[in-house]
Amino acid sequence: MAGTRYLCQRCTNCCRWPGFVKLTEQDISSISTFLNLDERTFIQSHTRLRPRRDGLALQDKADGSCIFLDGRNCAIQPVKPRQCSGFPNDWNFPGWRSVCEAVEVPF
Repeated sequence: MAGTRYLCQRCTNCCRWPGFVKLTEQDISSISTFLNLDERTFIQSHTRLRPRRDGLALQDKADGSCIFLDGRNCAIQPVKPRQCSGFPNDWNFPGWRSVCEAVEVPF
């Protein structure tokens, strides 16, 4: 059965959308290693507790964008969180097509 997937164009609009970037233990390990930080330092300086106290999320900048967004570049692109790398194919949010520049790719 044919379907559609989306190819990210790195427009970074999803990085500016309000919400939480949930972190897995693997995300924390990969990002902290990439940044040359021990995990405790990374957690203290770049994460926040999620509202339900059920895990950690990346901090936001004052404008609500991701702490690792630098213009149109992701400072942690090679090790970005699983949630980020899965967007919009593995998950998305209501209204995402109106802000996302991903291109449909039939498969």
